[in-house]
Amino acid sequence: MSVSLESPHTKLTITPHTIQRAKEGLSDAQNPQIKKAIQQGLNDLETIAEGTFQRPIDGNFRHFILRSLIHSLFRVKVDYPELIPRSPVILVANHLNHIDPFLLLSESSASPYFHILGDARTLYNKWWKRFILGLSGGVIPLERRWGQETAIIEAAEGEHPELKPLAQAIAENVPSGESIKTLRQINKAVEVILAQKQGLMLFPEGRLGATEGKLSLPLKRGTAIYALRSGVPVVPVGLVGTKNLYYRKTLTVRFGEPLSFPQVKHPKRQDIDNVLESLENALVELLPSHYQEPDELKLFSGFLNHFFC
Repeated sequence: MSVSLESPHTKLTITPHTIQRAKEGLSDAQNPQIKKAIQQGLNDLETIAEGTFQRPIDGNFRHFILRSLIHSLFRVKVDYPELIPRSPVILVANHLNHIDPFLLLSESSASPYFHILGDARTLYNKWWKRFILGLSGGVIPLERRWGQETAIIEAAEGEHPELKPLAQAIAENVPSGESIKTLRQINKAVEVILAQKQGLMLFPEGRLGATEGKLSLPLKRGTAIYALRSGVPVVPVGLVGTKNLYYRKTLTVRFGEPLSFPQVKHPKRQDIDNVLESLENALVELLPSHYQEPDELKLFSGFLNHFFC
């Protein structure tokens, strides 16, 4: 079973922000429109795993919509555009903001068609995301608890009994992400996607990074497992500038050289660790060692960060 599907669990301090984020996540989990979109994504997952999924629209149209949206709000700089993959690969990027998959899709080639493996609620929590992704499909949704929600549940049993009502609501409404059936289906869907010469997009940190230019380590092992089992090359991508958004900010997308590994149907731990080490080094090379936020007017920062969150 692929470990990339683990919840990004880290011990979090209970702060007003932690509680607020958990409440937002719970609200999303109870939202009928989000629940409907996730269910459609899960239905699509079944057909992907069976090899019968039919894209509702052409990949070029999805690319056009996202590129038009992103370029109307931001300046985008693509480094090493000659390395943009035009054959089936596993596209792997650092993760700073929920804009990242949409930015990456807007700057990648429309062919191969890339499927996004990512957190279900953050992919469907805005009307415009549901509209675009509902039109285009291509989502492998992960239903799982966020780190803040896990922290609330644990704290309610310990030092913060006042959080028990919130913890109970989370336990009743937010899937833990431990469904063996769904995890097997996701792994089968990935296998079919890569066998059919389509692309896969992953964010192996498993959560949003806290700082520009820094990876959240260790990387999840699923990326390495998928690469080894399929023999499909991995293309690292460095995303720069997306942590804090504002109007006409320059966002940089840096494509790296593809990493190829021998196909191994039953990879051992050492095989996996070697792939992760190579991927980590490649991503670090693509990220700035000393990022400095531009000293310019940050128009509509609050709106845009909320719009993409």
